[in-house]
Amino acid sequence: MSIKQKVLLKYWYKYTNYQKYQEIKNGLKTDSKLEAYNKHFSPVIDAINESIANKKVLNFKHSGHLGDIVYSFPVIKELAKTHACNLYIASDIPIHVKNYYKHPAGKVMLNSKLISKLLPLLKKQEYLSTAAVWEGQEIDIDLDLFRDLPVDFSFLSHRWYFHIVGIQPDLNIPYLEVDEHPVIKDKVVIVRSFRARNYFVDYSFLAKYDNLLFIGIQEEYEDLKAVVPNLEFYDVKDFYEMAQIIKSSRFFLGNQSFAYAVADGLKVPRLLEANPPFPVVYPLGENSYDFYFQQHFETFFDTLYKR
Repeated sequence: MSIKQKVLLKYWYKYTNYQKYQEIKNGLKTDSKLEAYNKHFSPVIDAINESIANKKVLNFKHSGHLGDIVYSFPVIKELAKTHACNLYIASDIPIHVKNYYKHPAGKVMLNSKLISKLLPLLKKQEYLSTAAVWEGQEIDIDLDLFRDLPVDFSFLSHRWYFHIVGIQPDLNIPYLEVDEHPVIKDKVVIVRSFRARNYFVDYSFLAKYDNLLFIGIQEEYEDLKAVVPNLEFYDVKDFYEMAQIIKSSRFFLGNQSFAYAVADGLKVPRLLEANPPFPVVYPLGENSYDFYFQQHFETFFDTLYKR
């Protein structure tokens, strides 16, 4: 039966047999995804497999967001065991969703300011032979592909890239390399972005703890300081320094953001404010927890604080 015939039959069953209508409707959705994959994406996946099998140098491209870039590092690090890996960052690509709330780059995923702060961190990763801005270089593996694939990608962010390249590295192993910060040490390091907040929790109980350091955006700091008056602020020079402070922390606390991706990559003790509507990140490894509800937030925080 052709797709056109199925569409006509779907509308007939909508008024005569609702169960049949649902079956045909779901079948058409599947047919559409299969057609899209076979036509547009299967050849791309094949080309990526060919590049991995036959090339000694692999060029990757990513346009953001910042955390999404970090979550691609496990597969790049794994491929770097057998290839020279170059990562190019694309600038000023429009955000894929409308009204992205308080995004630091405005209407684009990454701008030149954010990239300039990111590059020092990328250049410290020994498994990257090159880390630079994309200026038309030939690309073997476009890591933005996950956004277009005809699948629901509301699963662990690292694994988006597993299904592009066909390898599955161990996510319990650190995939970021940084030195400790020379001065700032043993703080409870906090970043809470305006996006991906958990509406079940309240941070005000943190007022009874010491050595709380916020290293996100000034506006985010002022928002949290309104309920945690003892919170301190440090304006990082770049994202390498941010990673150094997280590496040197007592533990890290944050919501689903770039800073949490860094904490996960370093495998420091960490506590994640889980995102109820879109839980694409969760902790892996020792001394890592996430929470949805206040009782568990306070318990896990105290557990890490007393380590």
